[in-house]
Amino acid sequence: MNKLSRIEQDEWDYLNEQWGLCEYSATRSESSVRASDLLDEERCSEYLDRLTALLQSPSRMTTASQFFKRYAFITSVPLLYAMTVYSKGLDLSAENCFIESSKSHPGLAHVSLAFVKAAMPESSERHDWRDTVVRRFFAGNLGELIAVMSKVANVPKPILWENVAVRVFSLYEKRIGVTGVQQEQSRAREDFHYLVHQAPGELFGEKQNPLSRFYGKPTCSSASEPSLRIRKTCCFYYEVSSVNEYCTNCPKWRS
Repeated sequence: MNKLSRIEQDEWDYLNEQWGLCEYSATRSESSVRASDLLDEERCSEYLDRLTALLQSPSRMTTASQFFKRYAFITSVPLLYAMTVYSKGLDLSAENCFIESSKSHPGLAHVSLAFVKAAMPESSERHDWRDTVVRRFFAGNLGELIAVMSKVANVPKPILWENVAVRVFSLYEKRIGVTGVQQEQSRAREDFHYLVHQAPGELFGEKQNPLSRFYGKPTCSSASEPSLRIRKTCCFYYEVSSVNEYCTNCPKWRS
């Protein structure tokens, strides 16, 4: 049976410094929004309209895409990092997450958790434990939120899922498992392969695994440029960029 443990202070400090993950304060700010509130279509629409004005975005669709790029970064990345590196499963279900804003990120600065204890697996039960961690977050948070935002903002679900996928790929390819620690490398390879190639769609709240379709080998256009995995969908970042800048892996300006 999995046991609950408070995450170590140095581990929590790292998750906070890198991705802004915080413990929820009892003194809730007026700008704080519980993620589960956004599963209501009316509340989600109102939130996106406020964010559209803050970002000076041309549409709800563009706003929803930019929201998910940020939201995936500050939720999925620390969750998976803690799962693979610390073997600790944080609760990032929609009910446990609060979305906070700040002056530098008026729309979405960081996420805080009301319940911060983590579930740790017994060595023989890691696969079942991993499924529980993944299902609670992806099916119980991202998947539901993607379904609602796709409907109220008229944004195709593949765009939002690819915004998630690029964060997952980057985490495992550029950060976890590159330290030379053999155990970490082994877990990173196993977890990454499972998430992309083996995890069933129901863990994500979908019929099929929504990450696998976006995984492919990076390519390079010239010997002087680094290899890149070009996106299959456009996230519309250029529509909110002050200089009409495209992402480096955008499919539009390479087509």
